[in-house]
Amino acid sequence: MFDRILIANRGEIAVRIIRACRELNIKTVAVYSEADRSSMHVQMADDAVCIGPAASGESYLRIDRLIQAAQHSQADAIHPGYGFLSENAKFAASCIENGIQFIGPSAVTMDALEDKAVSRQLAKSAKVPIPPGSVGAVESKEEALRIAQEIGYPVMIKAVSGGGGRGMRVVHNDISLINAFNTARAEAEKCFGNSSVYVEKFIENPHHIEIQILGDSKGNIIHLGERDCSIQRRNQKLIEESPSPFLDEKKFKHLRKKIAQSAVELAQEAKYTNAGTVEFIVDGNGEYYFLEVNKRIQVEHPVTEQTTGHDIVKLQIQLAAGEPLGIRQRDIRSTGHAIECRINAEDPFNDFRPSPGMVEMLYTPGGRGIRFESHVYAGYNIPPHYDSMIGKLVSYGGDRNEAITIMSRALTEFLIKGVKTTVPFQMAILENPDFRRGVYTTGFVENYLNSAAQAPLQKPTI
Repeated sequence: MFDRILIANRGEIAVRIIRACRELNIKTVAVYSEADRSSMHVQMADDAVCIGPAASGESYLRIDRLIQAAQHSQADAIHPGYGFLSENAKFAASCIENGIQFIGPSAVTMDALEDKAVSRQLAKSAKVPIPPGSVGAVESKEEALRIAQEIGYPVMIKAVSGGGGRGMRVVHNDISLINAFNTARAEAEKCFGNSSVYVEKFIENPHHIEIQILGDSKGNIIHLGERDCSIQRRNQKLIEESPSPFLDEKKFKHLRKKIAQSAVELAQEAKYTNAGTVEFIVDGNGEYYFLEVNKRIQVEHPVTEQTTGHDIVKLQIQLAAGEPLGIRQRDIRSTGHAIECRINAEDPFNDFRPSPGMVEMLYTPGGRGIRFESHVYAGYNIPPHYDSMIGKLVSYGGDRNEAITIMSRALTEFLIKGVKTTVPFQMAILENPDFRRGVYTTGFVENYLNSAAQAPLQKPTI
């Protein structure tokens, strides 16, 4: 097992990794930008190294500085968390070249899956369904037009690298495609350093289903069930749950099992190791299509941990250290229901504008069935330079109705002053009859916002 792990990230995921390391009796090294000097992960770690100014391009995205920090602090492994360099094959390879273990899949696998156009080919080889679209990256708007006209509108232009909804555009005609092609490429270049995009058929109002996978160095791969991530705005997830209310055995017999098996088969084709997530879109008829592989820990991993009882971050560390899985597929049992709300520092009354600033007061929910993970505290200044997530609020109940009830109660307890949050919006979603019935798709939030124009959200009383 490792003696010391450097965490190449910030915020709540850095805190989450530190907690896992402590329980495994592993020392931790935090890295931080000048803007994050007072962040909680810096205070919690055994050691901390400043790696540059606030701009992520001069700090959290600098491979050379991260390697130097690991060498200086004598870390024998690096955990990348999510975002930043977590899915960067060059970073994974640099770690290994410098004698530092990368906690994630191999650089070879990362390289094969980092390009989403290439991963579509892997899915095709594994006989996993994929949406119609380009074979690889599309180099010109003329080529994109030809493909779109062949497969029919609407289509999605997608960055081959990264994720989180960046570098993605839905287009419905030739004119909008030309503009979207250029803007998607520009955004992809800015966010991921790679402007390449591809084109695929856009499945309207699908369900976003993802499967958590784990693989060891011996070739053993299992899954931990699915998560439903369909409640999203502009491709950014707001609420996730496990299991999915859509994959009802009475309506779609064995569909849950088929999707999970497809995820495992794709992972086997890619010779995947460590933790990852295979994402799918599912239409209203139960037809499913491969979307992408996220080669890292997911923001929403706690809902899977709550329903299966397995600590995914600890498993990541153990697998990277060369330990076998020690878990067989038949050992996995999913019980109860879990829901996660991503609490973001955004103003839902003002088109979800980011709301950085000083947290003057903070009281977080508790009680039975509640888990809250965050790096924020009273007196902390939320910087404007990074993702706006304050933390993740997770509820767990014996069934979905109980999980919703517990989450609704917990959201009323979440008290914060100094910044705006998405809490009022998430409270409204949980009260929506369609959400309560589990009848929703990726178009739910957009439709809700349009219909709510004459029924504004209720502002919190504090």
